[in-house]
Amino acid sequence: ETGSEDIDILPNGLAFISSGLKYPGIKSPAPDKPGEIFLMDLNEDNPRAVELRISRGFDLASFNPHGISTYVD
Repeated sequence: ETGSEDIDILPNGLAFISSGLKYPGIKSPAPDKPGEIFLMDLNEDNPRAVELRISRGFDLASFNPHGISTYVD
């Protein structure tokens, strides 16, 4: 709905997508909605982005993701 800011695709085809970035002074399509992280399995025939649940205790109200990266060990 509010567009994605960045995407990182793992070697196994899982994609993590950050969404909801808000810049001061720039109109946001969803100013009251916190940022989100989505997961998409690009191995599926019809991949779709699924919102990941963020742990309790995390300050979702101020979550404003700018970029995303993963570390594979």
